[in-house]
Amino acid sequence: MKIAMVASEGAPFIKTGGLGDVMQALPEALASVPHNEVCVFLPCYRRVKENYADQLELVSEFEINLGWRRQYVGLLKLRSRRRKLQFYFIDNEFYFGRDGAYGFGDDGERFAYYSKAVLSSMCLLGFQPDVLQCNDWQTALIPLLVRSEFAGTFGNLKTVFTIHNVEYQGWVDKWFFYDVLELPDWCMERLEMNGSLNFMKAAIETADRVTTVSETYAKELLYPYYAHGLDGILQANSYKLSGIINGIDTKVFSPKTDKALFVNYDVQSVQEGKAINKSQIQALCGLPQRPEVPMMAMITRLAGHKGIDLLCYNIDRLMEKDVQLVILGTGEKKFEETLSAAQARYPDKLSVNLCFNLALASQLYAAADIYLMPSRSEPCGLSQIIAMHYGTIPVVNETGGLKDTVAAYNPETEEGRGFTFQSYNADDFFGAIERCVALYTDEPEKWQNLISADMKLDVSWNVPAGKYMELFRELIAE
Repeated sequence: MKIAMVASEGAPFIKTGGLGDVMQALPEALASVPHNEVCVFLPCYRRVKENYADQLELVSEFEINLGWRRQYVGLLKLRSRRRKLQFYFIDNEFYFGRDGAYGFGDDGERFAYYSKAVLSSMCLLGFQPDVLQCNDWQTALIPLLVRSEFAGTFGNLKTVFTIHNVEYQGWVDKWFFYDVLELPDWCMERLEMNGSLNFMKAAIETADRVTTVSETYAKELLYPYYAHGLDGILQANSYKLSGIINGIDTKVFSPKTDKALFVNYDVQSVQEGKAINKSQIQALCGLPQRPEVPMMAMITRLAGHKGIDLLCYNIDRLMEKDVQLVILGTGEKKFEETLSAAQARYPDKLSVNLCFNLALASQLYAAADIYLMPSRSEPCGLSQIIAMHYGTIPVVNETGGLKDTVAAYNPETEEGRGFTFQSYNADDFFGAIERCVALYTDEPEKWQNLISADMKLDVSWNVPAGKYMELFRELIAE
């Protein structure tokens, strides 16, 4: 099967969030399937040019129409001997030669250009995919373009649009249709929403399938609370909506091989390995080196929808317990100030690290006993999966991918993966923490059994890639 994958970021080339991780691991997993050929398209941002210039080769240069504009397209290819997985980059200094990937006033134009440039590049390459999978609003115009400007160009091509975060939808003013897109008039109906244009709406309506990153999130998106205004559109297209939970790249995230850890370990040596990493982190963070105290960790953006409001509400009564908590991340000023003030009150129990540090993140996954993730909403979430893979027990709100990946632990049957709460409030969150700490303190044998069970889970991309292949095969057979 020939598969084209298009995204606005992909590690290791460029990453701002979970999409970058997905676009590193999923193409690899799909390319490992016999008889598959995968091409990935990414923008050639300045950072990509600076870091990978010696690994890129020019394939072609041409121009495309973008409304009244003629815009340059440089098609670059990553030098590789791998035939089954190819990476291509769309180069244009005006649109992508900037510091950062997003957050510019002309983002709508930038990614409209990118979508047209990708499809034009596929034509130039003579690449006729069976399935084209695109991701989030930045590539949401592609299914519409396949049915309009590029209609008939790619034969029986099927399009799949994946929603990683419905909050960001690609809104532009209505004039954008005439000034930039210049598509047939019927396309306006697909794009128009509330007097403006919405890229994601168009993708939902014109893609052959719409997926998102967990089964529960796919169900939640049908309700106004989660859908950010698109619930009606998603309800009308629910027949083609499904959820496939993300995996993690176990070559990157593995306690056996992670070079950032103070000592590596596996499921057989997890007790000794975590004890050493815990002691080192306690010293590094200025906390007493007490092996018996339950250490909690949070690696997160300090934002309300990540549940930081619940943590701040609970912080004093949590610190009254015999626990330690290490927080890593940056975000809203009010949360940074509240947590920093709490650290000043509880210097022997709380370490707040207002920074972005990948090495420290890995060390915390390995050192902590408990991982807190009380998100108000979470399409999939990777942190709770990484934590379990490193033998750290998650405490999560039962929403989105958190519900799908962390089954509630039953101390009687010893089934489940972590501790959960169902109602988004501070008391329920605190109750879940108390249940988790009680198991750690009172039933160490069951605690170790839970760690072993979580570490043995297959959290790689093998299972999700298999589900994507099932979806692709069903599409092609239609």
